[in-house]
Amino acid sequence: MNKSHKHKADILKALGHPIRYCIVEGLVAGGQNVATMVQCTGVPQPTVSQHLNILRAAGLLEGTRVGNQVHYSVCSPEARNIVLWFK
Repeated sequence: MNKSHKHKADILKALGHPIRYCIVEGLVAGGQNVATMVQCTGVPQPTVSQHLNILRAAGLLEGTRVGNQVHYSVCSPEARNIVLWFK
């Protein structure tokens, strides 16, 4: 096993939860803020924030501050390709 295998497994692990997959799938269509993700997923804001932390730690998302909000987008081409492949 090499670093590439570990990297790919880490991406799959991060996407392996239905809420996280839903978040990334929504973000592939375009950047969103947490309030939009709460509406799309139907889960409370603290839950969305916990999942966003996991996705950011895995290197799949990045956030850009716009005023008092943070807009998230997918920065991992591998994660983007996985979501697009399943569509």
